[in-house]
Amino acid sequence: MTMKSDNQYVIIAHDMVKKFGRFTANDHLNFRVAEGEIFGFLGANGAGKTTAMRILCGLSAPTAGEISVAGYNVYRQTEKIKRSIGYMSQKFSLYEDLTVRENFRFYGGIYGLNNSRLY
Repeated sequence: MTMKSDNQYVIIAHDMVKKFGRFTANDHLNFRVAEGEIFGFLGANGAGKTTAMRILCGLSAPTAGEISVAGYNVYRQTEKIKRSIGYMSQKFSLYEDLTVRENFRFYGGIYGLNNSRLY
């Protein structure tokens, strides 16, 4: 088995920490995802899966750690991350009072897509 260098990974999380006051949602997470790999989070409700995904998508800032997505730094290059990835949350994360189209428009707007790209 050959070792990959850091530039061969599309996601790198080293000691990812996210705290909300005294509560720690992510406590020194470490993982790497290479291009073409399938990767997922499994865990109970409240385990920090959604928090980690929000950080990786550039929607929430980590408290600590070295994290990059698609070669971009999650602290300084969140807009570039958003333009480089595609992410759609599960049903429970969508706004139930919005239609499917409205949810797409809302999330597309967050990621900087203009109306012509959303239809």
